[in-house]
Amino acid sequence: MAALSVVLGGRAVAQAPTGSEGSLFLLLPTGAQAVGMGQAMVAGKPGSEGIWWNPASIAEQDKRELAIHHSKTVAGVGDALTFVLPTRAYGTAAISLNILNIGEQQVTDEFGDVVGVILPRDVVLAGTYAANVTRRFSAGLNYKVVQLRVDCSGQCSSVGPEVKSSRAVDLGAQYDVLVGAPLTFGAAVRNLGGRLNSRETNQRDPLPTQVEVGAMYRLKFIDHYVKDTELRASASYINSRSFGGKSVRVGTDVMYQGKVHLRAGYVGHDRRGNASASVGFGLQSGAFVFDIARTFGGLPAEGGQMPVYVSLRYLF
Repeated sequence: MAALSVVLGGRAVAQAPTGSEGSLFLLLPTGAQAVGMGQAMVAGKPGSEGIWWNPASIAEQDKRELAIHHSKTVAGVGDALTFVLPTRAYGTAAISLNILNIGEQQVTDEFGDVVGVILPRDVVLAGTYAANVTRRFSAGLNYKVVQLRVDCSGQCSSVGPEVKSSRAVDLGAQYDVLVGAPLTFGAAVRNLGGRLNSRETNQRDPLPTQVEVGAMYRLKFIDHYVKDTELRASASYINSRSFGGKSVRVGTDVMYQGKVHLRAGYVGHDRRGNASASVGFGLQSGAFVFDIARTFGGLPAEGGQMPVYVSLRYLF
């Protein structure tokens, strides 16, 4: 994930990520629930943020949702806006806009004077559809338009604007097993089929395709010891091929009275420097749901601080 560190310390010179490096922002996690559980969310149903992990996860959603998922890492400041619209007869649809603001960079002349400002941004516009195929099996897909933009104001003759674009799909499925205790299996393929196309160079670079399989299980034994409390555990295996290696993700979610959540997770990576742990907290009050998570290890935030993820959802 070192290629994600594209914001230069001095910001005196603009340097956009090139080729496949630029598309690595698609591997960044979205949503505080998933991050708090170690990103092991392919079999979960976390609402709108599930779109980015497994589009099938919103198939059974019964309320409309408007949400924003915010993050701050060394790669930049990310904001994902999503509107989810479930229907009784035709499944669930959603539209999302995910923007990673890498940060303003100054353009200077030979005397060191600032003559322009560059704003590099990575943008994903996604349309989602999911539905129950049977009582236990659901499927979903995302259709995504991806852009890597470098916009400039001022004297930009030495840099110039640049746009790389692509289209890709995510495919996902979930299967519920109702024997003994609630158990859900999930599988997803993300960023499938797309290549980044540069208008300036006609270069075509592949997107980082990911394959993930996993399960989420509710441990019912805790019902005998603690009242009004549920415990869920999840695990998944992910293969990002040459873009990010392989990893195993595990997480837990302790829920009290259906409104308060305490989460913890761990990402074990075949590249040991990318391993990380996480903790999270969630609270629901009426129609509003608030979640926050922080990771330790792996990708840091700017200034050496650990990344922070915040989600705010409105259900209606």
